[in-house]
Amino acid sequence: MYEQEYVGWKGVGLGKVEIFEVLRPGILTTIQDLGRYGFGQFGVPPSGALDTFSYRIGNLLVGNKQEEGSLEITIGGLKLKVMREVVIAITGGNLLPTLNEEPLDMWRTHLLVEGDVIAFKGVQAGCRAYLAISGGFVVPKIMGSKSTSLSGRFGGLEGRGLKQEDILYTSDVPASLNELGLRFPSGWIPSLGESILLRVIPGPQDHHFTKNGLETFYSESYQVTPQCDRMGIRLEGSKIERRPDVEDSIISEGLLSGAIQVPGDGKPIIILTELVTGGYPKIATVISADLPKLAQLKPGDRVQFESISIEKAIDLLREMEEQLTGFKNFIRQ
Repeated sequence: MYEQEYVGWKGVGLGKVEIFEVLRPGILTTIQDLGRYGFGQFGVPPSGALDTFSYRIGNLLVGNKQEEGSLEITIGGLKLKVMREVVIAITGGNLLPTLNEEPLDMWRTHLLVEGDVIAFKGVQAGCRAYLAISGGFVVPKIMGSKSTSLSGRFGGLEGRGLKQEDILYTSDVPASLNELGLRFPSGWIPSLGESILLRVIPGPQDHHFTKNGLETFYSESYQVTPQCDRMGIRLEGSKIERRPDVEDSIISEGLLSGAIQVPGDGKPIIILTELVTGGYPKIATVISADLPKLAQLKPGDRVQFESISIEKAIDLLREMEEQLTGFKNFIRQ
């Protein structure tokens, strides 16, 4: 399957055309989709878009399937020259996007033409934006996904972030103009602040911590340190006290995105999508519905945690999925 998909990308039976020239790559820009799952036993992390809500809305806006590959832009600095007419949408964190030096509205569709220049000036809110294009980006699927695995150095564009003079490709089909003017309802756009509440499910090793340690975790505010990337987010704040009869580490086991590990220094680390195993006790796990908020954290932001039930977490995830389904059905009308 891998060979067939890669040959197709090289041009056998799959038309592609140039869509963007990278004038400036920015801090980190990668191609991501919903990720590659089912390969953790081989040490392959899922990768994929961190803010899946924004990513999926972007694809819906431009008429793609929700799982189509998009650009994930971190912090800003990306600058692209348009090489062909295309419909785009930008969602996620506000990185001050511009079109030909003029501010560009987010969460709606735009028609770009050859010679246009799109850029991301810097951070106003959040830290990750998503650029979806009608037709998606043509890159090889590896293990069923277009996502860039930075640690594995495969997927996306040669397993790396974009660099200057890269050329990006899309399918050789005319840009659909049916979605022009389409907007995501403003009242549904997630608010992004510098202090957020993350709801969590306790465990699975919360019994490794003292009563005082658990009270600290749930009552204190923690600050995001500069040690944050697609692997995880290290937090600074009050030390979480561990029981004296347990070890600092445990036998390594599988990790989920949103797992909160507490290493020997007592400072939490929130795991993201580029790790599959870990050997520190996990005090809690961020619920699925709050993972998009987690993806938008940047150094200096502050985080607090709230324990909720699994039943409540399921209800919140259902609400998010119903919102996505409702927008999808609205588009189809």
